[in-house]
Amino acid sequence: MKIKQFKIQHLPKLLLETAKAWYNSEPFKLSAVVAYYAILSLPALLIIIFNVVGNLWGREIVQGEVLDEISNAIGVEAAESIRVMLVDKGDKPTSFFATTIGIFTLLYGATGVFYQLENALDGIWKAKPRFSNGILATIFSRVKSFGFILIIGFLLLVSFVMTSLLSTFSKRLQNLLPENLIDFVFIIDIAISLTFIYFLFAAMFKVLPNASIPWRAVKIGAALTAILFTIGKYLLAIYFNEMEPGSTYGAAGSVILIMLWVSYTSLILFFGAQFTKVYSDNYLTKEE
Repeated sequence: MKIKQFKIQHLPKLLLETAKAWYNSEPFKLSAVVAYYAILSLPALLIIIFNVVGNLWGREIVQGEVLDEISNAIGVEAAESIRVMLVDKGDKPTSFFATTIGIFTLLYGATGVFYQLENALDGIWKAKPRFSNGILATIFSRVKSFGFILIIGFLLLVSFVMTSLLSTFSKRLQNLLPENLIDFVFIIDIAISLTFIYFLFAAMFKVLPNASIPWRAVKIGAALTAILFTIGKYLLAIYFNEMEPGSTYGAAGSVILIMLWVSYTSLILFFGAQFTKVYSDNYLTKEE
């Protein structure tokens, strides 16, 4: 029994094999499903993240940072629509029963998109639910999805702390270093963002599927996905700002933009997941 060793010249063949497997898995259909559930999950998901991270960092600061990122990705109007959905809600007094039902509804809604992502990743890995009982399998998946939301909150918190420290550091450097060296801080900022995205995809590939995925494959797949996602993010921002695809839909334009962004990025996510599977099959599976 032996395991093949990866060499850089194998990469084109791996990418071609990944592209074929990705296309055969109906990624456009899967991304459309994820985009639909993302719209339903987005308000609840952001409320939870704002409250979890906001209790430690400041809710208004977190909300401002997240909405700025959304604004940079899909435009100011879409970010403003999301802000309107979240601000000045829930201030009216309610009964204990209504509050309890509201909390469960919030959790159920927030975990919906990750539940669909789990199903899609299980399809890629041909994994089966951990429980044969459908109700237990659904509850386990929802709990796992909520745990992933907490992972996102933790990574966001770390990212905010690092970005804040970098911002303070760069302001002091402006008084000490030549202007051309200040651009180096911008590169560090991109590196921090790329690191956050890398750990996010690594956690997603490792935690969400009901399969035991080798860490080596996860690390390689998450790295490729983070690079593709970062490139895609800037290209999508240019596309949305220049072409304004949501303008055709009038009042519904913001919703369409969010769905398009989630759909496009889901295609990148599924490609990265397929690459992780192909890499694992080729280099981490023993053969005669």
